[in-house]
Amino acid sequence: MIRWFLSLVPGFGVPLLLAGCASMPSGGERAEFLDPPSMELTLSKAGRQEAAAPVKAWPDEQWWWQFKSPDLDRIVEVALKQNPGLKKAYARLGEADSLAQVEGARLLPWLDADNTFRQLRYAKHGVVASYNPALGGAEKTSDTLNAISLRYEFDFWGKNRAALEAALGEAAAEEAELAEARLLLTTAIARAYIRGATLAQQLGLVQHTVKVARESLQVAQTRFHTGLGAADAVMQANLELENAIRIEAATRALLIMQQNLLARLMGEGPDATQNLFAGERVIFPAMISLPEHLPIELLAHRPDLAAAMHRAESAAEQIHVAKAQFLPSVDLTAATMGGLEASVFTKNIGSLFGLLFRGSALNYVVAPGIHLPLFEGGRLRGQLTANRSLYDEAVEVYNDALLHAVQEVADSLTNWKQTRAIVKARSSLLNSTRGEVNLTQVRQRSGLNDRREILTIQHGFLDEEYALKASEADHLLATVDLIQALGGGYANGIDLPRPQLAPEEALSGLETQTPAWALENVASPLSLLFRN
Repeated sequence: MIRWFLSLVPGFGVPLLLAGCASMPSGGERAEFLDPPSMELTLSKAGRQEAAAPVKAWPDEQWWWQFKSPDLDRIVEVALKQNPGLKKAYARLGEADSLAQVEGARLLPWLDADNTFRQLRYAKHGVVASYNPALGGAEKTSDTLNAISLRYEFDFWGKNRAALEAALGEAAAEEAELAEARLLLTTAIARAYIRGATLAQQLGLVQHTVKVARESLQVAQTRFHTGLGAADAVMQANLELENAIRIEAATRALLIMQQNLLARLMGEGPDATQNLFAGERVIFPAMISLPEHLPIELLAHRPDLAAAMHRAESAAEQIHVAKAQFLPSVDLTAATMGGLEASVFTKNIGSLFGLLFRGSALNYVVAPGIHLPLFEGGRLRGQLTANRSLYDEAVEVYNDALLHAVQEVADSLTNWKQTRAIVKARSSLLNSTRGEVNLTQVRQRSGLNDRREILTIQHGFLDEEYALKASEADHLLATVDLIQALGGGYANGIDLPRPQLAPEEALSGLETQTPAWALENVASPLSLLFRN
C-alpha cells in the first residue's frame, strides 16, 4: 500500500503541489545591515593607525583578574554562582535550547506503540441482543496491540528545517544575552568594589582631616583666649571642623551603601560584606594598561551585538517558514499503523493471546494526508508580512546596537584618556604639596613657623590626597567602562563585517498568484485516490 502511494507521487504530485499554492505576496526590499563605521583614529591611543600592531583579543574573559585584587576575585566568583538575575538568564537559555529540540523533532519520524485491553458485556435485552439473541448477556474480552505507530511530515519546502534554524538562532541569542548578563554583573561588581575601596581610603583620610581640623580649632581658641587671635579665626576653624565631620559621615554612608550593593550582587544579605573594607587588608585594584591599538574587530566580542545578529538570522528563517505555509504539505501523520487485534468471549479468555499473535490478527492502515492552503482569509499573507516586518525590525535593532557600541567605545576611550591625564596632574600636584609639608615641618622645628602653618598645609595636603583617590577611582571606572564597551572578552562573537542575509531568496520563485487552471483542476488528482 505504501509503495502504491509513493508510486502516485511522480504522476500527479507536481500538478497537485501547484494547485495547492495559495497567493503569496512579493517581498520587496528588506532592511540591510550597516557596515562597521570607520574609527581607526578613535581606537588608536596615539591617534595614528600605524602606532602599533593591533591586538586580536582584549580584554580577557576573566578580565577582573587584571586588577589583582583577591577580594574582588572572590566576590565575582560567588556572584557568578549565586546571583538570581544570572540564574534567570541561565533558565531562559535552557528554555530556548529545549524549544530548539522541539522544532528539531519535526524533521524526524514519530514512532510509538500502545496496547489496549477491553472488557465488554452486551445488554440482555439491548440492541445487539435484538439482532443476535445469542449475544444477550454475553461478555467479551479484546486486546489490541499497536506495535508501530508512525507519523512523518515530508519537508518538501524546508519549512521544518527553517523552523529549526530559527529556534537555534533564538537559542544562540539567549546564549549571547546570558553572556551580556554576566558582563553587566561582573562590571557592576567591579564598579561597586572600586567605589567601596576608594571610599574606604577616603574615609581614613577624612578621619585624619577631622583630627587636623579639631587641633586647628584648639589652637585658634587658645590664641583667642590669650589675646593673640581674633574671634573670626575661631569661627572659621569651627566651620572647617563641622565640614570635615559632615564629609566623614557622608563618606561612611556611601561606603556602607557600596557594601550593601556588593552583597546584593553576590546574592547574599548585607551582613556578608559588613567588614569587607575594614582594616588595612584591603588591596586596592591596580591600574590596567591598554593595548596600543584597538581594532574595530574587537566589537565582535560584544554579546549584545551577537544577540541582535542571531535574532535577525532567526527572523530571516521565520520568513521562510511563513512562505512555506502557502504551499501544499504532504504528511503521514498516523499514516502507517501496524497492529494486532483479537477478541473472544470472556469464558474463552485463555485463547485470547493465542489468537492475538497469529498472522490473521494483523491489521494496518495507510492514510496519507495532503493539506492544500487554498483560502485562508488573509491569515497567511498577514503572517508573512508580519514576519518580514519582524526581520526588518531585528536588522534595525542590530544597526542601532552597532552604532551604540561604537559610541560607547569612543566615549569610554575618551574618558579613559581624560581620567588618566587628570590622575597624572593630581599626582604631580600632590607631590608638590608633599614637598611643601616637609619644608613647613622643617621650618617649624627650626622655629621659623608656628603650628598654624603646618596644620593648614596638612589640611590642604589631605584634601589633595582625597581628590587624587577620587581621580584614581574615576580612571579605574573608565577602564571598566571600556572593558564593558568591548564586550568583556566574550568568546562567541560574530564576524565583522557581517555578510548580508537574503531572507527573500527562500522559495522566491513561487511569489506569484496561483493560476486559475490550477484551481480548476484541484479535484482531478484527488479523484485518483478514490478511484484506485
